[in-house]
Amino acid sequence: MKAINEAVVTFLSRSANEGFARTTAACFAAQLDPTLEEINDIKTAVSEGVTNCIVHAYPDSLGLVAMRLRLFGDNTLEIQIKDKGVGIPDVDQARRPMYTTGGEERSGMGFTIMESFMDQVKVRSTPGKGTVVTLRRKISRRMGGA
Repeated sequence: MKAINEAVVTFLSRSANEGFARTTAACFAAQLDPTLEEINDIKTAVSEGVTNCIVHAYPDSLGLVAMRLRLFGDNTLEIQIKDKGVGIPDVDQARRPMYTTGGEERSGMGFTIMESFMDQVKVRSTPGKGTVVTLRRKISRRMGGA
């Protein structure tokens, strides 16, 4: 399916940019007239995805994070979060609740949280080359509108 609109933003893997990514995704998604709950769900999932890049992909350095946002005619939002960091050796293991490589201050719930707020979460990763997380969410069509 061809996107009806899309944007790509690239930023450094600094903690301060997590808020930028959340807000960017929310503003882009606003075109679909989501509910406040849907916006908050999207922001939470993006926050987890970007935080994974900051903490895990580039643990000892700064790197680039790219976020591709796409809208489709069926009211679906797709957000792809991509890094060129260390990669994930075992994606299935990384997706298990409570598993983390980020030390004891990390909860290991990032992928679980993304899955609970989005309709679909796909993870592709190659050790030494990076990770791509694709989040998809269908936004409910509201009757009437302002």
